[in-house]
Amino acid sequence: MTWELNSAKVDLHGFLNFIPRVEYWLNMSNTFQVVFIQSQSSWFVVTGSDFEIDAHNTGGIQGNGQIWWDFFSNRTKDDGDGRPISLTVFNATRGTIRNFRVESQPFWCNCVAESQDILYDGMLCNATNTNPEFAGTNLVPNTDGIDTYRSDNITFLNWDITCGDDCLAIKGNTTNLFVRNVTCNGGNGVAFGSLGQYFNLSDNVENVFMEDLRMIRLPANVQPDMGNGVYFKTWTGEIVGTPPVGGGGGTGHVRNVTIQNVNLDQVDIGLQIFQTNGGSSSETPSTLMFSGLHFADWTGNATGNTIIDIACSPAVNCSDLTFDAFNIAPPAHETPVFICHNVTSISGLQAPCNP
Repeated sequence: MTWELNSAKVDLHGFLNFIPRVEYWLNMSNTFQVVFIQSQSSWFVVTGSDFEIDAHNTGGIQGNGQIWWDFFSNRTKDDGDGRPISLTVFNATRGTIRNFRVESQPFWCNCVAESQDILYDGMLCNATNTNPEFAGTNLVPNTDGIDTYRSDNITFLNWDITCGDDCLAIKGNTTNLFVRNVTCNGGNGVAFGSLGQYFNLSDNVENVFMEDLRMIRLPANVQPDMGNGVYFKTWTGEIVGTPPVGGGGGTGHVRNVTIQNVNLDQVDIGLQIFQTNGGSSSETPSTLMFSGLHFADWTGNATGNTIIDIACSPAVNCSDLTFDAFNIAPPAHETPVFICHNVTSISGLQAPCNP
């Protein structure tokens, strides 16, 4: 379904219910391939300009994800295999999505691509396994809260995400992003990336401001994962295979990012940077550069003593990393560890950040 909305207001009081005919939807001719990144499919696409969709916290999308998750419990899952994004905002300008609920998204909950001046104010995504056979396992991978791509001046306010993957995934050429008041229940935390997957493209992410974030570990029988507070990831500089599954060799930068007032509840690692997504350190190093990353007023705790794990590319290094009131506690009686590889300037930590 595609809604082209121009100077329009939609009040959505009920749920758009996508019948879970899994084999039907996995036939890509029955969905839309509007999102270039990783050849993803979409169910419901909103496009146009100067529109507002208000679901009044009583409406949205029913994804019937449990049937999908059970189906893929013993099948291989790959990017671009046809599992559709629930709500895609594509090629849109000056749009608002308000008080919207997505229940049981089988794949990504949201994606905003090729768009500008988009406001999401009030978004709930709930991917929770209810099949007792899979209690204690992450049956719901790839249920990201949202992935952003090739979009400018995007705002997220008042989000509540329960998922088994990235709460927010900031992908290539996302600029001027503002985020406030986001709760991530389970999953991997907030991700920048992955970036650099396409060798002939430059992924540039800049001018990102996030504040008032919470990462909450759920009971293990509901969702065992709470991977990171925030993490940054790129592919290596070597081309291994082809997208959407393989790739690498892309260039670009991530700069001018501020993330403040963050509370972490039993995450595995507080902050992480790695540039070997889909590869290994023996491959050609990435040339995608991180600089101007600022972290302030972080509190909470981690499940292990590694609080920060930064492994930047030796080809470019990371520079201008600053910390202010960064207080993430390890388990009782353990000494916090701060790991830094190929970082040229870092300040504000209360202990050395060493290789």
